Amino acid sequence: MVKEKVLIVGAGFAGTKAALDLSSSEHFDISLLSNKDDFTYYPTLYHVATGSSRANALIPLKAIFADKNVTLIRGQAATLDRKTKTVTTLEGQSYHFDTLILALGVVTNYFNIPGLAELSYGVKSIEDIERLKKHLHEQIVSKHQPDLNYIIVGGGPTGVELAGTLGIYLKHVMQRHAIEQRAIHIDLVEASPRLLSALPKDVGRMAARRLKRLGVKLYLSQRVEGETANDLVINDRPLQSHTVIWTAGTSINPFFGANNFAFSANHKVATDVYLQAEPNIFVLGDNANTPFSGLAQTAVHDGKYIARNLKRRADGKKMRSYSVHSPTTVIPIGEGWAALIRGNIRIYGWLGWVLRQAADIGAFHDYEPWTDSFKQWFSYTATEEQCPICLHPD
Repeated sequence: MVKEKVLIVGAGFAGTKAALDLSSSEHFDISLLSNKDDFTYYPTLYHVATGSSRANALIPLKAIFADKNVTLIRGQAATLDRKTKTVTTLEGQSYHFDTLILALGVVTNYFNIPGLAELSYGVKSIEDIERLKKHLHEQIVSKHQPDLNYIIVGGGPTGVELAGTLGIYLKHVMQRHAIEQRAIHIDLVEASPRLLSALPKDVGRMAARRLKRLGVKLYLSQRVEGETANDLVINDRPLQSHTVIWTAGTSINPFFGANNFAFSANHKVATDVYLQAEPNIFVLGDNANTPFSGLAQTAVHDGKYIARNLKRRADGKKMRSYSVHSPTTVIPIGEGWAALIRGNIRIYGWLGWVLRQAADIGAFHDYEPWTDSFKQWFSYTATEEQCPICLHPD
């Protein structure tokens, strides 16, 4: 039997799930091309910035596909040749396909604001996280006091979650190094008039109330105009800081523009009812023009959907149209508190926190057996630090 060559580009939520679900079928010869060796579980990545083990957010791709019919390829996709049906990487290697699944993530957008790209810190990759942790630690240990202000830019889920935990971590570092405890000033800057602007207004109000109780100062309706070595400039006034963490702003992956894909009005890749941008070229996840693209649950849904449809097609059945998945959103803010939103349902506080932990275990299970999922979840309690004093205070 001649197998259909399926090339999946991107090992995020959508691409990894599509590869896993397709691997159970004998109809396909599957290759997964990624510029990373690990699958990143982004909802817990900010934990790593505040002292938790990297194992809580990273799963090696080799572990996920150890006994699966999937060929892993390390590289970064650069060009698409539609005539020869090949994708060529920046490293110069070319890979043929019958069906192409593009599950690339988005990239950080600094909106051309002066200084941000060079001076701010990020939390969107493990490399960003390690750079931020090193800065936070060295700053406190060398100066024996915290920064005047720690500024987080972006009032979306990542910014809100980080604002709720950063102060706890900084106090932990000071305690471990026997540095006199001082007030930690966490500022959250958001261009919109409210937090969590993609969610209902009442959720944003509850998030703001919770952050204020944790001592976070909110700067809403504030336009970031630039960053210098000593300040973040918002609405024509400087906020002194050497620690600006940028969690706002993403753009479509440049692969699509470089390879002449068609875009929708909201600057996502235009797709049909099968998530197909062109014949046998499918776009999943963050870059697809679907109602909830950009959310992890949507990307997982897309991966499952495309695997089911390709299996149907291989069996001689008609593909089914894409159905929108309405996600449940759970946002933890500080220890033991989270907001859960599903339609008109709202759950705040400790119960929301418990449900978030359960959701993480379930999400890990999308990619690994239950035993490993629980191990992954328990790694949240493990500490990972380069500093021996922070790791072993005694």
